[in-house]
Amino acid sequence: MSDQQTVICIGSMLWDIIGRSSASMRVGADVPGRITRIPGGVAMIIAMTLRRFGMEPVLLTAIGRDPEGDELVNSAQKMGMNTDYVYRSQDLPTDRYMAIEGANGLIAAIADAHSLEAAGDKILTPLIDGRLGAHDAPYSGQIALDGNLTTELLTDISKSPAFAAADLRVAPASPGKAERILPLTQCANATIYVNLEEAGLLCQQTFGSAPEAAERLLKLGAAEALVTNGGKTAAHATSDDVLTAEPPEVLVTRVTGAGDTFMAAHMAAQSRGEAGQKALEAALKAAAAYVSGDVAL
Repeated sequence: MSDQQTVICIGSMLWDIIGRSSASMRVGADVPGRITRIPGGVAMIIAMTLRRFGMEPVLLTAIGRDPEGDELVNSAQKMGMNTDYVYRSQDLPTDRYMAIEGANGLIAAIADAHSLEAAGDKILTPLIDGRLGAHDAPYSGQIALDGNLTTELLTDISKSPAFAAADLRVAPASPGKAERILPLTQCANATIYVNLEEAGLLCQQTFGSAPEAAERLLKLGAAEALVTNGGKTAAHATSDDVLTAEPPEVLVTRVTGAGDTFMAAHMAAQSRGEAGQKALEAALKAAAAYVSGDVAL
């Protein structure tokens, strides 16, 4: 199974519980705002964005056989995602993510992705048993992979023949999990998507700009690297060049999922035949629309 419109999304699919306030917040703040509960997780947000651009995401993740899991799967199916290969566990609950956002950005977040971690390589079975691919007939399309998987599993993926023919697109789940994707920086078929902080954690140094960080990621071993830096210059580094672009100026109303939206929009742009500068600018435009609240959830 592989075509230009199909993308396998591997990683977290959970419920996002987000509290947002228009006020600037500090530790211990107690302010009015709104609390939402929506489908989320890195793989899920990537899949949602891909659907908006007409792509066909296939989800590989772990979801509990509980009411929350049933509701989540139903939501994904209604959005047009393929959930046929999702691992449903009788023993593990559906994962959750909780975040607080203020006018001054993300204040704090906790990702409870323990069920995904506990499921381990069970979620990858369809890529090995012949349904989506196999070691001797590996999947050859785009795969979006997120850092909510364990370091051990990501290391196995980086060496597995089942992933050797794929166009791997890799994103950390958060700065706190950025170093988990380090093994993927050594894959010749992997493109790395990070923000400036995550790039610094991977390279164990501090960067002043996205172009500097993207170039350093290539020296680290990455085949291609895209680095964002909030509202500042973003960069896409390849062995041939380092492209840069400025994000559109928008009023930021949410931040959770912005990087995932950027990655998915870039993948979709390339699938449409857009390349280089045009694809980078399209991804930044999509991410800006998302953080401004212009994209419905």
